[in-house]
Amino acid sequence: VSNSLPLKNYLKLTNMLSRKINLLDAQSESIFLWGARQTGKSTLLKMIFPDLPYIDLLKSDEFERYNRRASLLREELSLLPDNELIIIDEIQKIPALLDEVHWLMSNKNLRFILSGSSARKLRRSGVNLLGGRAIRKHLFPFVSAEIPDFDLIKACNNGMLPRHYLTDDANKRLNAYVGDYLQQEIKAEALTRNLNIFSRFMEVAALSNGEVINYNNIASECGVSAPTVKEYFSILEETLIGYTIPAFTSKVKRRVIQSPKFYFFDVGIANFLLKRKSLLPGSPEFGHALEHLVIQEIIAYIGYSESKHSLSYWRTTSGYEVDAVIGNARVAIEIKSTEEVQSYHTKGLKAFSEEFPDCRLIIVSMDKHPRRMNGIDVLPVQNFLKIMWGGEVF
Repeated sequence: VSNSLPLKNYLKLTNMLSRKINLLDAQSESIFLWGARQTGKSTLLKMIFPDLPYIDLLKSDEFERYNRRASLLREELSLLPDNELIIIDEIQKIPALLDEVHWLMSNKNLRFILSGSSARKLRRSGVNLLGGRAIRKHLFPFVSAEIPDFDLIKACNNGMLPRHYLTDDANKRLNAYVGDYLQQEIKAEALTRNLNIFSRFMEVAALSNGEVINYNNIASECGVSAPTVKEYFSILEETLIGYTIPAFTSKVKRRVIQSPKFYFFDVGIANFLLKRKSLLPGSPEFGHALEHLVIQEIIAYIGYSESKHSLSYWRTTSGYEVDAVIGNARVAIEIKSTEEVQSYHTKGLKAFSEEFPDCRLIIVSMDKHPRRMNGIDVLPVQNFLKIMWGGEVF
């Protein structure tokens, strides 16, 4: 086993797949690698680190051994030389292993990559999260900058999970994905007593995808209480299946909505739950999917670039809205699926700029060519994604 990160393997893989996540910190640090199921965590780790000790807790025999006696990990890994790097996949399945990991880090100077699809069980169990001794990384679905000849229409239909994007019709795989999530994450971890109600909640939550969350309305639709709905949204976030985007409320003169927005972590999941198929430009459904995809890419860019700028949205009670606000009004972005942006599409950005005149204003659209319109950059989707991943937006 090599004592250092196999840099050649890392570069070979990133050149082949162009995954944007940076794991070079593993040369000197331990890492928590989080990511929803099927984002490619296991594939990435096995390709970058083919010769490292690899403990896969999805294997029933491995799970049973360590679940029965967590101290086995310490006994076995104590034989390794100091400063070795070890991978433990699906660490959330046995939280007690983190005490052994902590001991091995402190007493044997071992380093770990601890990957998983949910931190909920770890946080709720009050277990040892290594006291800040491990760097946190997040693997997202594919992003446009990782895919040669990126197909925008396919992405809006299939989503960006590797297995889904790379097929012509992702519906069957999406069906299996949602079913596996409910069984493996929700039922297996006993996160809720009633799987049928939670499944219904996911469908109703999809109707709120990209919208301001109204807990009372969703509770009424599902036949549960508003606090239960809040807990269900918390489950979606902590199992990495969705995000809440906070409202931007800094120094505003106009009255603004303060409730968060919700997005599933991948547009394909929302499409499946909403029964949206064969989306083409020009339809309202495509417009919703396009907005979701761009927000998804912004979230991934912020994560991979380790940007200090946060993402929020802005909406006034009178109806003005901006889909994405970066940082403290550094950039404001509106997403439109129209093929030619008109002046009436700019109302939200203009209202925002009245309060934040130094903010860069961008409309992302299906326009054929970039242009500047009344102080607003109108950027075709592909152009926007390219310059964002080139670090030229924020």
